[in-house]
Amino acid sequence: MGRLFGTDGVRGVANTELTPELAFKVGQAGAYVLTEETHHRPKILVGKDTRISGDMLEAALIAGICSVGAEAISIGVVPTPAVAYLTRLYNADAGVVISASHNPVEYNGIKYFNNKGYKLSDAIEERIEAIILDNAEEIPAPVGAEIGHKTENENALDDYVKFVKSTIDCNLEGLKIAIDCANGASYESAPIALFELGAEVSVINNEPDGTNINLNCGSTHIEQLQKFVIESSADVGLAFDGDADRVLAIDEKGNLVDGDQIMAICALDLMEQGKLKDNTLVATVMSNLGLFIMAKEKGLKVVQTKVGDRYVLEEMLDKGYVLGGEQSGHIIFLQHNTTGDGMITALQLLSVLKKSGKKLSELASVMQVLPQVLVNAKVSNEKKNTYMEDEIIAKAIKSLEDTFAGNGRVLIRPSGTEPLVRVMIEGQDKNFLQEKAEELARLIEERLK
Repeated sequence: MGRLFGTDGVRGVANTELTPELAFKVGQAGAYVLTEETHHRPKILVGKDTRISGDMLEAALIAGICSVGAEAISIGVVPTPAVAYLTRLYNADAGVVISASHNPVEYNGIKYFNNKGYKLSDAIEERIEAIILDNAEEIPAPVGAEIGHKTENENALDDYVKFVKSTIDCNLEGLKIAIDCANGASYESAPIALFELGAEVSVINNEPDGTNINLNCGSTHIEQLQKFVIESSADVGLAFDGDADRVLAIDEKGNLVDGDQIMAICALDLMEQGKLKDNTLVATVMSNLGLFIMAKEKGLKVVQTKVGDRYVLEEMLDKGYVLGGEQSGHIIFLQHNTTGDGMITALQLLSVLKKSGKKLSELASVMQVLPQVLVNAKVSNEKKNTYMEDEIIAKAIKSLEDTFAGNGRVLIRPSGTEPLVRVMIEGQDKNFLQEKAEELARLIEERLK
């Protein structure tokens, strides 16, 4: 975690933590660092989600971009992955999106993509931070005709919709699809793309008013969509988050189909077509044990990374893998886009559904989602990373793992921001898991006071 940049851009409560002043500086320093090698007037795309603070932060960010002589191209409200794609399509020098993804309305964030549509490396983020916080480099201040300017591109949404539709080779006629747009960035693009592909589309939470993004809706609150799927007799439900870089599905019976299950369905389909590099899927250590058990049975390899889509992407780029993601529904289809894309994920899943002729519940049953129990142990902040150095704790973890004999697992993670050690246990019997997780958490608390 950097001093300004977290795991996914600069985030904070808008107007107190993420102020217009900070947005100006992030625009200025980011534009300078990302375009200093260009020998033309740099172009930077600027997109945003629907939250009310977006206009305020966009104005400040664009002012910063223009102050170093770059052209800011405003593309309005679009999904985060649209910015990644359109940066490449329009040959821009960088892209930036103003969004706090699945967080409540009071938060906002600023996230950059480089000219290839990838999130920034740690080194680039650290350089931008050093310019903002330490005045590490002097930023040029052009005058006269050299000052940057703002333009608007009104074709951005259409260009993105055209692109996502092209990622599947079938129509969706005959499918009845219910979608929850979270009153966020997908409120136009998702219904249009699905309708144009021939689906019968029913939509909820597609009337953003600036304050209702993610409010009891979308991928973080799926209960409303579960009910809507049943009421509308839909074949499938799709729940996007506020910036539409992730999606969760609901089967025809109203049951959740999470990111692990979506990856399982799509990985097996790609493997059957011979399109899954090395028959390998990239997942994080937080993916459900059921995914790994299914993979072993089906001859699918699963590579695990640390939690965070940046680590999934790093592994995919390093080895050339084409599919990876997280339980949250943030899934990367690298042959199509450079970042998690809820609409592309949805269309890949719908394509399998259409071509197979099966119900989503049947496709999802390929893996059994094992119960997970999470208990937080409150510990001393100084000691939270030393739990494995304590012999008694290490012995207790080993003993529990031996009890499971491959049909369960124990995952211990220190919190990145709080004085906590998170104890996550998976297995068959939820009551047993709860008892053992609380027991282990108490032991960790006693040992690491």
